Amino acid sequence: MSRFYVGSEVGQLKRVMLHRPERALNHLTPSNFQELLFDDVLAVERAGKEHDVFAQTLTEQGVEVLLLHDLLVETLAVPEAKAWLLDTQVSPYRLGHQFASDVRHYLNELNHNELAEILLGGLSYIDFHITSQSIMQSVHQKTDFIIEPLPNHLFTRDTSCWVYGGVSLNPMAKLARQRETNHLRAIYRWHPDFAQGDFVTYLGAEVCDYDNAMVEGGDVLVIGNQTVLIGMSERTTPQGVEALARGLFEHKQAKEVIVLDLPKNRSYMHLDTVMTHVDKDTFSVYPEVINTSMQCWSLTDKGDGQVKVSQNSNYLSAVEKALGIPQLQIITTGGDSFEAEREQWNDANNVLTVRPGVVIGYEGNHYTNEKYDKAGITVLPIPGDQLGRGRGGARCMSCPLERDDI
Repeated sequence: MSRFYVGSEVGQLKRVMLHRPERALNHLTPSNFQELLFDDVLAVERAGKEHDVFAQTLTEQGVEVLLLHDLLVETLAVPEAKAWLLDTQVSPYRLGHQFASDVRHYLNELNHNELAEILLGGLSYIDFHITSQSIMQSVHQKTDFIIEPLPNHLFTRDTSCWVYGGVSLNPMAKLARQRETNHLRAIYRWHPDFAQGDFVTYLGAEVCDYDNAMVEGGDVLVIGNQTVLIGMSERTTPQGVEALARGLFEHKQAKEVIVLDLPKNRSYMHLDTVMTHVDKDTFSVYPEVINTSMQCWSLTDKGDGQVKVSQNSNYLSAVEKALGIPQLQIITTGGDSFEAEREQWNDANNVLTVRPGVVIGYEGNHYTNEKYDKAGITVLPIPGDQLGRGRGGARCMSCPLERDDI
């Protein structure tokens, strides 16, 4: 039986899920990239090669790499999973009864690999070679999408996050990403590696309207010692934090959730864009956002499904107390104020820790990487000229499935 457990941010990383940029990036254009939450169109082949370096770096460090595309293909081989995904992703309310029926019939005839490519990468009207009795084809341009591409699947951290002995299937904040969660619901429910797994689900198991309870995995740091650090950001709401905390407490997987109030700004869209855990007692932070003046709370279990909320004096003392560390070591973004702002934008603080004191980060963040080195943190550099245009670094692009405690 496969083991799924993430006990920290810095313990030995053993297994991780990535998504190599594919068809979805080919559908990214100057007219739609903002709607799809990117800052630019990407050179697709170069982005793929950069991602290959990332995956290879992990493999060389002894980490097993699973690819989302492959997991989805293998999940679609389970008839119940395929039927559920087609019904969910191509619903009558999305496309109308007649057209949804025609599209599902077309997709059902594809092989599993072709179907996975379309579910992940999108389908335009120009590529749909069936004439439907629906009015949908008549009122859309050929380049409109029947199924919108999901280029943000690249950032596997956000859609689901593993916290100790369970997983949160996250209700995503942005419309462009909300369908992603159904792919993970299907994989975790039906894929042979997960179907028999011993884990619980804290949030998001059902397909329903989660209203304002939104969580994205980039805001969730599993810092160890039964403690979770969560940022309330542009993408994660107080309602979502409370819902996840209640799930953690109900299943006895955490004793405390520390909550930080972040600016609601795309530059700092998730906590891990301004703060990551790089060694047992060391964090990387962007000090313009992460500092002792920011609001910080602790959530604990009152019992009977109730959550106790306590205000903390500052985040440093709260984390030190939770981890039993006398004094945290803080590495701030490198360079002067201008250089630090640029490097934060280019994900200098968004590194993926492979094991204590060893991280993967973009090679272009020279000033911050130099500060890591001087602090005794080894940086395994990867290229990110293209990948970084989606506003995500190595941590954003990885969903740990198995990692040791501190």
